[in-house]
Amino acid sequence: MTAQHDSICRHEPRCPTPDALDREAARTVASHPEQGWSLLCNGIVIFDDTGELLPDGRVIAPHRPTAA
Repeated sequence: MTAQHDSICRHEPRCPTPDALDREAARTVASHPEQGWSLLCNGIVIFDDTGELLPDGRVIAPHRPTAA
């Protein structure tokens, strides 16, 4: 668990860490739908296009399912 995750997540059960496969299941702590992003309890910024910015600065490209 990262120090940042430990300082943000204070509820039980604890949110998944930023490195967990289910990291998007963390609780939303700030939502800005007019700007297209939300901050999750584990420090991840998640965007409406399904892209993510992790607390360590890594970028996860949008991963919406594509139509066949």
